[in-house]
Amino acid sequence: MSVTLKQIAEIAGVSRGTVDRALHNRGRVSEEVAQRIRKIADDLGYCPNEVGQALAKTRRQIRLGMIIQSTETPTMRIVAQGAARAAHDLHNLGVEVLIRELKSVDAAQELACIRELVDDEGIQGLALTPVNTPEICTKINRLVESGIPVITLNTDIPQSKRMCFVGEDSVCAGKTAAGLMALMLPEGGKVFVLTGHLSNATHKLRCTSFSEELMRIAPGVQLLPMQSCFDRDDYAFELTQHALEENPDIKAIYVAANGQHGVCEALRAAGLNGRVRVVAYDITPQNNEDLKRGTISFLLDQRAHEQGYRPLNLLRDYLFAGRKPEDEFCYTGTILKTKYNL
Repeated sequence: MSVTLKQIAEIAGVSRGTVDRALHNRGRVSEEVAQRIRKIADDLGYCPNEVGQALAKTRRQIRLGMIIQSTETPTMRIVAQGAARAAHDLHNLGVEVLIRELKSVDAAQELACIRELVDDEGIQGLALTPVNTPEICTKINRLVESGIPVITLNTDIPQSKRMCFVGEDSVCAGKTAAGLMALMLPEGGKVFVLTGHLSNATHKLRCTSFSEELMRIAPGVQLLPMQSCFDRDDYAFELTQHALEENPDIKAIYVAANGQHGVCEALRAAGLNGRVRVVAYDITPQNNEDLKRGTISFLLDQRAHEQGYRPLNLLRDYLFAGRKPEDEFCYTGTILKTKYNL
């Protein structure tokens, strides 16, 4: 006897609609609840009903492409896991997903991947983490004009003709970080700002919105010159050490991208664990450990798994049913974590 959504809902203690949304990514469901529902479905051997599968297979087969950059970083590994999960779920619906992972942020490599997926593999839809350059923007526009829908994820290129963006509201996240920083530094003090890649729109927006909001609400704070660590812990370690040597009175550090653990290691090496406040991003195993140890004061999570999972389902809905996303900006939210609510 086949497993039904109702049975899964009863075991999970949620509504049938919540199960449907979690399994098919048709609305906002917390990642914790969604993961529990998917595990129950897997354990019970659930698969979409046979009628739906047969209907999907009578239609033309869909081939989607996804390009994920910086996949050596912990955050983008989670994005990649979400994409792999989506590829697995979509396979039963007659959708083939071709995922290309790039270790760095490189416009030339991304353009080469796009050409390979379009010209050699014949994809009908593309999801990608774009480098914000004119060349990538032009390429996206040409794809859309040729009938290939494009969705950006994790970082955006809003001036392009992409269909929508799936990811964090970076301006909101930066302002949230600024508010936290102002509360932690009522007397003011020096703040070191560390980012990843200046060509990454998310990293840039997190920094500019943070800096502007902090200067507005905490005039006693002094922002040190922003530095880029290219998402590398070893670079972040050296840059933090150098900043501490030149400014031993630093009160806090804002890490707008990856490189969080390098910052934490530099603080521990200087005997400043817990004495210099750190606001950083993303729930990863290492960040969780640094949060528990008190080296990181707050984590702002962006639901990286959803950012990998959701775009492919949106492309599938558009290509199969002509259903466009309801919003141009499909924000995944900003979740505040401390060592007390991990």
